[in-house]
Amino acid sequence: MSEGYQEASFGKRVQAIRERNGMTRATLGGLVGRSAEWVKSIEKGRLQMPRLDMLTQLAAALGCDLAELVGGKHPIIVAPYVKEAHPALLEIREALTSYPIGRDEEPATAAELAERVRHAWMVWHGSRANHRTRIAALLPPLLADLRYAARVHEGKERRSVLASLAEAYHLAQLFLSFQPAPDLVLLTGDRGMETALEADNPRAIASAAWYMNHVFRDAGERHEARVELAMQAARLLDPEKDSDELARWGLLHLAVALSYAKVGRAGDAWRYWDIAYEAAQKLGRSYAHPYLIFGMGIVEGYAVTMHDDLMQGGKAVEAAAKVDLGLIPSATRRAFHIIETARGHWQRGEQAAVVHLLNKAHRESPETIRFNIFSRRAVSDMVSNPPSMLREDVDSLAQKLGVVAR
Repeated sequence: MSEGYQEASFGKRVQAIRERNGMTRATLGGLVGRSAEWVKSIEKGRLQMPRLDMLTQLAAALGCDLAELVGGKHPIIVAPYVKEAHPALLEIREALTSYPIGRDEEPATAAELAERVRHAWMVWHGSRANHRTRIAALLPPLLADLRYAARVHEGKERRSVLASLAEAYHLAQLFLSFQPAPDLVLLTGDRGMETALEADNPRAIASAAWYMNHVFRDAGERHEARVELAMQAARLLDPEKDSDELARWGLLHLAVALSYAKVGRAGDAWRYWDIAYEAAQKLGRSYAHPYLIFGMGIVEGYAVTMHDDLMQGGKAVEAAAKVDLGLIPSATRRAFHIIETARGHWQRGEQAAVVHLLNKAHRESPETIRFNIFSRRAVSDMVSNPPSMLREDVDSLAQKLGVVAR
């Protein structure tokens, strides 16, 4: 960060970071609950720097730390202000930053490790309660054994282990999402991609690219980089080969759609969503990938997210009416799409619907909603100024999520 940049006004810094991310004023305003005119007034210096709560929301929406936003020389990570840490976060950090150097026993076979990874995915998607807690108990020994086997095995066996290790890094990244550990999110995304490339496995590279797109969005990387990565990975696949390859190909086009929606480019977003939708249609309405969960349910669910990101709350609610949760064989994914529907109602000011849907999401997957940023912010806002008829419901929801008033 240059001295000249640090000396720029707050508004100029907001504008520079927004434009660097390819984001419109309307998109940024929508992400923090304000209008495009409000963002313009901030950037032009007609409004003063907002209070800490809004600063943290702006930093999160722009994918930067508070120091870059307010002009400080030392990084102030925004995540601790808006995310709750899981009790097992330290154990996952230790698992990712320790190295299997001193081991000398016979490593597990690629087939044995692949089966353990498959079981871990079943735990993640199949647990209606405490999926993060359960996967946190499995990940440290699984990562250690995979990394050791990748160091010891050779040839085809090693490449198979590396493909499984890339999946394990994806699981770690999912655990770390919505956690106050942006460094670990970047670490797992990068390791997953590098491991998939080392495995020289197009399918592993495709799924790694899907997760790296999420990492890039959270980190505020330019959408061009996200799109190019997804399209490069898609070109490695043959969608006519089999259902697995078609699902990963469709998923990468969905990643591009989400990237464009995030920066307000609606036309490009829906063009790529249509491609993903056609892939899901070819797979059949009841199909869902075993662990990526790509299928019609996910594609229709992400249409809600795209309308949310485009600040089209009414259209998000309409799109949610078409989502069949029964087509999504993952409790955490079902809960996520319920929360995204609540986000659409929130944009419309329909707080009763928001409370109802967040309670529904909690019944579906308590740890998904507990660590979801929108859910925590919305409930915290309603606790601060609860609608009279919903006061008890809001208080109960706040207690379940462990949030307090702003």
